[in-house]
Amino acid sequence: MKNVLVRFREYESRASSAERGIVRFVLRHPEKVLEYNAHQLAEAAFSSPSTVVRLCKKTGFSGYREMQRALIMDLSAKQEKDSQIQEDIQREDSLEQIIAKVTYKNMDSLETTGKLLEESTINHCVDLLEQCRSIALFGLGSSLLVARDACQKFLRVGKTCLVSDDWHMQLLYAKNLTRADAAIAISYSGMTKEVLECAAQVKQREIPLIAITRFADSGLVRMADYNLYVAASEVLVRSGAMSSRISQLNVIDILYTAYINRHFDEYVRQAKNTYIEKDK
Repeated sequence: MKNVLVRFREYESRASSAERGIVRFVLRHPEKVLEYNAHQLAEAAFSSPSTVVRLCKKTGFSGYREMQRALIMDLSAKQEKDSQIQEDIQREDSLEQIIAKVTYKNMDSLETTGKLLEESTINHCVDLLEQCRSIALFGLGSSLLVARDACQKFLRVGKTCLVSDDWHMQLLYAKNLTRADAAIAISYSGMTKEVLECAAQVKQREIPLIAITRFADSGLVRMADYNLYVAASEVLVRSGAMSSRISQLNVIDILYTAYINRHFDEYVRQAKNTYIEKDK
């Protein structure tokens, strides 16, 4: 099948100035092209009908009508594919479908997370991280990976961080924090028992607590001073915490970037000083 959008996209770089307007119109408004004849498309793209027909032939079609029929097939196939990739992974899915579905779920989760985050809350969190002596990070499983990523980032710019793979060590950290410190608890569900226990110790000591968790009522949400909500569109029911982990990492990246942006030149110098050279 001749794919109109692919052919036009590939042809755009070598299109003439008269053709380029047509190519861009087709790529941006393919649905409208189905309603137009060659004269109407030429008028919308500020070109001529003869240029429209020549362009169709240059991209492998016999004429405007064949290009339109192929475009109908393109859009129909795309609509069907978009519908399929929004479904969960199925046993019979091909590798191509798995790639499309996992990628879609991750992108959708990131986009939704961006809409859930409030600038005022992030600003308060950055204020807190700037003022505190050290940051204690709590999380288990995939959330622990996110905690370790946060630790590595903030250490690069001279902020002391506490994180451990051992839950008992995390609990000891929580019990030894003072009001000069801050804590970040990471749990997608907001119900991880061990994380909740650490959070309870933090709150008992009146230490500021930031939670990175899903947008839902939970024990962690109720304990936190600031909630940074993440979305997740898991392809399997919590089998691998895939898109939720991506969303959590994105929140850490936002916090870190906002943090260094407060004193950009100073923190960039610090990051360069802590960079570990690799052997060439």
